Amino acid sequence: MKILVLNCGSSSIKYQLIDMTNNAQVMAKGLLERIGLEMGEFTHKYNGQKHYEQLPIPDHTAGIKIVLHALTDPNMGVIKDLNEIGAVGHRVAHGGELFTTSCLASDQVIEQIKSLTDLAPLHTPGNLAGIYAMSQVLPGVPQAVVFDTSFHSTMPPKSYLYGLPYEYYQKYGIRRYGFHGTSHKYVAPKAAKMIGRDWNDLKIISCHLGSGASICAIDHGKSFDTTMGMTPLEGLIMGSRPGDIDPGVIEFLFKKEILENGKDWKDLTKVLNKQSGLVGISGGKQDMRDIRAGRDAGDERCTYAFDMFAQRVKRYIGGYMAEMGGCDLLLFTGGIGENAWFMRRPILEGLDCLGIKVDLELNDKIMGEDCILSTPDSKVATVVVTTDEEYVIASETYALVK
Repeated sequence: MKILVLNCGSSSIKYQLIDMTNNAQVMAKGLLERIGLEMGEFTHKYNGQKHYEQLPIPDHTAGIKIVLHALTDPNMGVIKDLNEIGAVGHRVAHGGELFTTSCLASDQVIEQIKSLTDLAPLHTPGNLAGIYAMSQVLPGVPQAVVFDTSFHSTMPPKSYLYGLPYEYYQKYGIRRYGFHGTSHKYVAPKAAKMIGRDWNDLKIISCHLGSGASICAIDHGKSFDTTMGMTPLEGLIMGSRPGDIDPGVIEFLFKKEILENGKDWKDLTKVLNKQSGLVGISGGKQDMRDIRAGRDAGDERCTYAFDMFAQRVKRYIGGYMAEMGGCDLLLFTGGIGENAWFMRRPILEGLDCLGIKVDLELNDKIMGEDCILSTPDSKVATVVVTTDEEYVIASETYALVK
């Protein structure tokens, strides 16, 4: 069975066409980046070849159409007809307390996902766009949804409860849910194997760093704590989201920027989800490569954004080591974690006090490949590990369809 996996992020779409009955062979895969910006990027890999182009990608629906065209294109396609696709697996950002496991998409499930849009306003519309598009193009083909929040359902109350009146949790389900669970679930055991260990025996800190970023404390195979909260706004500073912020700031901004200017709550939501984080600090730059270039050119605001990101990651690494009573394995994954060696370096520098020692010269050579960075005398193993959320989604989709 050939399964198309769609992994729609806030500004990207990763996809893979996987033949699950042929040793999970990846027939084609690709990435659409900078969705919604003036010019997007499209990379399509097939049969050992690579196609790349820059083109406008105004939204996720347009991006999905580009993917389907590439898969059936006479020159770079790998299937003759879209009917060869036996199932579609979707990454869905938020399952709330409604979904703690993966399931097949139905009208009821889709409506329930839609009802959770306010919890992940950057991601859920893209997730739903993928489901709707597939329903139109391939009606009758089963679709599965794999939730980013489900891995974190093992967190104890002391990790997921907020310091609010408990009745708000009881009435509204206000709590920390966490995200990037599909990625953390994949890279943790993979990284453990790299050092010859079983992840069920380890205390692991998993740093998924990208446009959306989160860190997860994994204690003996189970999520113990994570940086993202009820929505993806909490935690690390991210591409366009602020991360941890004093709640009083929200009230202040609502009065000064919204009420006094005749705006409504949606305008403030837009600020928090699309105009903050690295974009807001740097003055419009979201990609870490662009921010680094600005910093190197002497741009003060890019320097602030660069340094803030590194500092926040350090803060959580130390905090999670304290929470778990130590750490056996520290890993970096995601677009920034895997490729931006220039960001890993300032994060890793100065962590000797925590027993984390790495070969910084080796670090500066690693982009997009699995590698052990820690030195032999380090108390904590440190690795770069490539994630493959699409494989996890395909596996769960295949099991559900069977």
